[in-house]
Amino acid sequence: MGLPSERTLILSLIILVMCLCQTTSRSVRDAYISQKHDLWMVQYARVYNNNAEREMRGYIFKKNVEFIESFNSYGHRSYKLAINKFVDRTEDEFKPYVTGHKDTYGLRSHVSRLFKYERVNEVPDSMDWREKGAVTEVKNQGQCGKLFNIITFFGSCWAFSTIAAVEGITKIKTGKLISLSEQQLVDCNRNDLSEGCKGGSKENSFDYIVKNGINTENGYPYQATNKTCIAAFEAAWAATITGYETVPANNETLLLNAVSQQPVSVSIDANSNEFKYYSNGVFTGPCGTNLTHDVTIVGYGTYNGMKYWLVKNSWSADWGMNGYIMMQRDVNAPEGLCGIAMQATFPTA
Repeated sequence: MGLPSERTLILSLIILVMCLCQTTSRSVRDAYISQKHDLWMVQYARVYNNNAEREMRGYIFKKNVEFIESFNSYGHRSYKLAINKFVDRTEDEFKPYVTGHKDTYGLRSHVSRLFKYERVNEVPDSMDWREKGAVTEVKNQGQCGKLFNIITFFGSCWAFSTIAAVEGITKIKTGKLISLSEQQLVDCNRNDLSEGCKGGSKENSFDYIVKNGINTENGYPYQATNKTCIAAFEAAWAATITGYETVPANNETLLLNAVSQQPVSVSIDANSNEFKYYSNGVFTGPCGTNLTHDVTIVGYGTYNGMKYWLVKNSWSADWGMNGYIMMQRDVNAPEGLCGIAMQATFPTA
């Protein structure tokens, strides 16, 4: 057998260099991700039990960071993603944040013969109930569905959506902004429609507040877990409502009328990774109409030529835009983006 030709040697050398470059590139990339993970762990005070968990979480972190960076690398998007507290969590661990909604659509009987806000004399071009002093600080529902390290696919978003709307109407009617108790709903409003950390109904919760009133946040503080109802705390109510109304389904115009008058509780499909890692800008999806998460619309407006709903979430102020998200408004679908116009409800006082 003869010696390799000069051409063959050169090709072999080129292939070798390319392989070395790819290996080096992967090593540099892995080191970059590892360092970013270390810094993220410090930022969120994240501690793992052992090296095996550290390796597993590191893999999840890497995949999600790559998704976020890939998404942001495309130009002409109306919103951006960011690395947040969810970036090392499994899909199952994220479920308690987005599966607390219970669908009571067929059971709701509080639709007026004439919808209260069917006709509104003047609907301003924009509204932000925060500027009117009718919105409390962004709260954190936590993993209310996590019991004894077993993940259940439920949560307490329903209580936070209900309370935010009641806080809003209370301020509008009384002039007082009072932070009210989600834990009272979790503990005391127990029935087939509302089961604490196993999920609940905002409509059923409005009914509960009509009958029992609601305590303050400080008077009955949030625990992010199921507790036994404390009768003395339940009795010491600070606010109440007279009832609730449902916005006619699949009508963003009537929903706009309602939000121009007060904050409104809504249900949405928030299951996408894009929603999970939302950072800023006007969110346009992707999402469907599988309603699993309850939030509160506290305003609307136009940003960079796009109409949006201003939505208060309950994942703490270190998610999204200080706890809020701008969701595209007036989309070419009657149910609205992510089903936001399908099951909208507001309290009356």
